[in-house]
Amino acid sequence: MQGKIVMSFLMVLLLITCLVGSGTANRANRVRATYHSYNPRNIGYDLSRANAFCATWDANKPLEWRRKYGWTAFCGPAGPRGQAACGKCLRVTNTATGARATVRIVDQCNNGGLDLDVDVFNKIDTNGRGHDQGHLMVSYQFVNC
Repeated sequence: MQGKIVMSFLMVLLLITCLVGSGTANRANRVRATYHSYNPRNIGYDLSRANAFCATWDANKPLEWRRKYGWTAFCGPAGPRGQAACGKCLRVTNTATGARATVRIVDQCNNGGLDLDVDVFNKIDTNGRGHDQGHLMVSYQFVNC
């Protein structure tokens, strides 16, 4: 009887560990965010014209889908990679000021963080320090679009 109780306790503990671990896999803190000039308005929100990695899968999405959120390239330390990240949304928060924005992943990068469209970068760079140093420190969390 005692063995069954111990085994049940261990199973519950394992389940809790898995749930807690899966929740943190979709967020990260102290991530470097640079900026990129996608200029989505100027190119008609055309992912192919932007040479965005996700254009292969998302270029034919409705215009409203492509323009609903600002754009970002993603190569952060937590979350899906490659095609699995395409089209997903992040809530990005400037860790210095608390300013935040929701963005859609349209591209991939190699800077270990995010490469926000310059309009989004400017929106959350409320104290101007990010522009001065060429990057912001942000946190991000995957959210429903």
